[in-house]
Amino acid sequence: MLIKTYNAINKLTTLEKSRITKFIHEHSDHKNDTKKAIRKSLDYAAKERAGLGGYVFTISMNKEIVGALVVNKTGMDDYIPENIIVYVVTHQEYRKQGIAKKLMNRAIEHCKGDIALHVTHDNPAKNMFEKLGFTNPYLEMRYKKKPQRSSAS
Repeated sequence: MLIKTYNAINKLTTLEKSRITKFIHEHSDHKNDTKKAIRKSLDYAAKERAGLGGYVFTISMNKEIVGALVVNKTGMDDYIPENIIVYVVTHQEYRKQGIAKKLMNRAIEHCKGDIALHVTHDNPAKNMFEKLGFTNPYLEMRYKKKPQRSSAS
């Protein structure tokens, strides 16, 4: 089992970005997330997009990715956690083997400050997150704006 850490200093190659993007897209429970959105989170973590960066952690077995975690720095503190875990994904065939827990522990070790994580109420990993010390102090609600139509003059 090989655990790799990527950030603004230890950059992802184009091939690694493609492999991780494909892995997250295929194995994530966030089925609505596009490859473009996943790629943005990787670019942000590597500071290839404007922002504060973050980390990408992967676990591989026999050169195959079996787990990935992406954390982005928010630049906030005191009122919103300094870090947010955007993706924590385990290959379907390797679930319940401690891979997500290893990735979470690696993120907790590397991140300075508090960490936020969005979890659906029916996520089977919710208990593991709670055992690691994550709490649910708030209910998050979102307002999604409708795209504006441009008016032809």
